[in-house]
Amino acid sequence: MLKNILDNKENYQPGLSIDCVIFGFHDNQLKVLLIKTKYSDKWALPGGFVPINEDIDQAAVTVLNGRTGLRGIFLRQFSTFGAARRCNVDVSNTVLDFYGIPLAEGKWFASRFVTVGYYALVDFLKTIPQPEGNNETVEWIDHNAVPELVLDHKEILDKALETLRMELNLMPVGYNLLPEKFTIPELQKLYETILGRKLDRRNFLRKIMAIGILNKLDEKKSNVAHKAPNLYRFDKEKYEEVVKNGLTQGW
Repeated sequence: MLKNILDNKENYQPGLSIDCVIFGFHDNQLKVLLIKTKYSDKWALPGGFVPINEDIDQAAVTVLNGRTGLRGIFLRQFSTFGAARRCNVDVSNTVLDFYGIPLAEGKWFASRFVTVGYYALVDFLKTIPQPEGNNETVEWIDHNAVPELVLDHKEILDKALETLRMELNLMPVGYNLLPEKFTIPELQKLYETILGRKLDRRNFLRKIMAIGILNKLDEKKSNVAHKAPNLYRFDKEKYEEVVKNGLTQGW
């Protein structure tokens, strides 16, 4: 893959890359999709370079589709990272050595790259993590148990989570993270996991119902030990309207 990019580097914007923080929700945990390569003992965020003939947002969509197998992903650009230390000679040389690429040929790759950060919210159960070739492992990892990451990827991840937490006050989440049918306690647990704190049950119910994006179903959750809670579904049209217009309340 890298050899092919270097052979066709004139087709890519020099010094510009994309890094994507892909969030999923499963077993009451906020998960992050991470990559581990055979040439490094550190994990990394999915990312890529930007083709000259492609808009940067579309380049991010291409990266996400390639890593998850999904289309129509909720995607948001949240920050740009351009510290001088993003050019790490040791890291670049390790990658080039692994692929047997001389430094003279890999100078384009070893240069400093400014990266644009995106975060995405995806359905964990519909996502099929996709490595590029046999030199990668792609796994979901609990956001509270993320191991050491390459370069400034931990900074990028932290900024993405910080942005997501702030934007909970501006828009609803859940449509891209929960299954089609869910309970109010499951939705509240999602919010609590993202925010990193407990929410009052009654206040949460009052606020989430006031937004008007939920449809109560004539069904109850099965296979539960106690009284079966009601199931709900998002009203997609109203949900998208609120995302577009924003919220006026906080959590």
